[in-house]
Amino acid sequence: MREEKSEMSEDEDRTVDLGGATSGDGGGGVPHETSSNKTMSCPLPCPDQVLENVLENVLVFLTCRRDRNSVSLVCKSWYKAEALTRSELFIGNCYSVSPRRTIERFGRVRSLVLKGKPRFADFSLIPNNWGANFFPWVSAMSSAYPWLEKVYLKRMSVTDEDLNLLANSFPGFKELVIVCCEGFGTSGLAAIASKCRQLRVLDLIEDDVMDDEVDWISCFPETGTCLESLIFDCVDWPVSFEALERLVSTSPSLRRLKLNRHVSIGQLHHLMVRAPHLTHLGTGSFSLLEQPAQEDQNANLSQAFAACKSLISLSGFSDVVPDYLLTIHPVCAKLTSLNLSYANINAEQLKSVICRCHKLQTFWVLDSVCDEGLQAVAATCKELRELRVFPTDAREDGESFVSEVGLLAISEGCRKLRSILYFCQQMTNAAVVSMSKNCPELVVFRLCIMGRHRPDHVTREPMDEGFGAIVMNCKKLTRLAVSGLLTDKAFGYIGKYGKLVRTLSVAFAGNSDMAVRYVLEGCPKLQKLEIRDSPFGDSALLSGLHHYYNMRFLWMSSCKLSLQGCKEVARRMPHLVVEVIRDAEDVSDDGVEKLYMYRSLEGFRHDAPEFVSIL
Repeated sequence: MREEKSEMSEDEDRTVDLGGATSGDGGGGVPHETSSNKTMSCPLPCPDQVLENVLENVLVFLTCRRDRNSVSLVCKSWYKAEALTRSELFIGNCYSVSPRRTIERFGRVRSLVLKGKPRFADFSLIPNNWGANFFPWVSAMSSAYPWLEKVYLKRMSVTDEDLNLLANSFPGFKELVIVCCEGFGTSGLAAIASKCRQLRVLDLIEDDVMDDEVDWISCFPETGTCLESLIFDCVDWPVSFEALERLVSTSPSLRRLKLNRHVSIGQLHHLMVRAPHLTHLGTGSFSLLEQPAQEDQNANLSQAFAACKSLISLSGFSDVVPDYLLTIHPVCAKLTSLNLSYANINAEQLKSVICRCHKLQTFWVLDSVCDEGLQAVAATCKELRELRVFPTDAREDGESFVSEVGLLAISEGCRKLRSILYFCQQMTNAAVVSMSKNCPELVVFRLCIMGRHRPDHVTREPMDEGFGAIVMNCKKLTRLAVSGLLTDKAFGYIGKYGKLVRTLSVAFAGNSDMAVRYVLEGCPKLQKLEIRDSPFGDSALLSGLHHYYNMRFLWMSSCKLSLQGCKEVARRMPHLVVEVIRDAEDVSDDGVEKLYMYRSLEGFRHDAPEFVSIL
């Protein structure tokens, strides 16, 4: 999620000086001469008012939301001042607070980040009609926040009517980012494009967009736009290329453009010629969709890339034709971000590109590049900060594409690494221990050993020591995902050393309820706990009663929970929302397949579907 800086307007909270006088009113307790040459003094402001004025001017420059939350807890006057100066809101769970309560407290909001469904919705563990509707929020904001400029939505249910209301309600609206959402289509996008004349950002990321047979790209103003970023690589429908080409030509501020797979290499070339100032480019399909192919296509595209002097980020490459990867060579030396997670390429094809990317800081790739490809990354990308290796289909021989060999190479070659997501089918403790020592600056470590209860494939021992080393040696770790054969010993390490861990994801791990108890009793910063397919029951659930009010949520699925145990938590913690989510095939009255618990100032929600029981 992008962190946004505070953007208070010049006429808000900036007319008050440090002495408590309002500019231009002639007051403030400073003596002045009258026509009779006698000294008269204006009434002095009360000390509380002076303090409030000073505090508001200071808080304007406080941008970290956690710092602001801490400030608001000092006393009532600080609580009030913080609310008056907050222009950006982050709501990690749309059911944790109501739109009404939000508006009553914060009256000057210009930017909203709103998240809905829990993360496991990305794995189809939650039906689309679970909830998280955007409508209550946009309808409330339409009258309360006429100056709203930015909205970021993640895992929300958004309709075309919502987008139409958004477009009609905020005349100065500038930025809309929609991530992993569903329910809207091209007619809603058309409303945003046609009515938001100051729109700078329209980013659609991993959304399920419906085709309403509306040419939404043509709805942007023909005379010119303020667009700085346009991302629609998830839109699985063709757009009018004539309209897209015109839009790019009439958007001089456009810096980020990510195309869908229906835009061919030939069309990409035409767009790049009209926008050589791009800094971020998503290539769409990296193959010729039209026939016949032009003989000089590669040369033309290489020249277009060479002309993009500011390009630092590349992504896309769906349906890639490996020969066309040669065309991006002119920009590789400048790239700081490269996303090849849709390009099914091998190690040799990767080497021709990665050997030129010495400045790369972010790299996403499929495991089809094998350990050999990761060794090439380690040899070249010494500035790498983030690596994600995603899975493809398993090899015909059943072996993994990447293993501990690739992970070890990365740890030895990329010592500045701060975040890693690594999918594999085999791993060793030794490789994970080496990573913990070679990359002590890790903040995010997510190792996904696919399959159930996979041990160290060399020693056949549990992976306890590897994950234990990660939490012991990586002192800045805030996010951890564990997998493979793990005993309670690994969770003992996490509880003892993972004092900064805020998000923990567990799959197919642990051997008793003590594992969860170690974590809940030992990780004071824990905010999000996600557990699936693990042998934890009611005792584990009840061990967290002291901590649940401090967490954002707990998710447990395919564990050994009983309905009675969940009811006990609900009884003992009345301000916690306890939801039991049933599958269609659930027949047991006592077993709980999915549990979702979260804190809320509003109590339980009133839009829960039939398959959700709120205890």
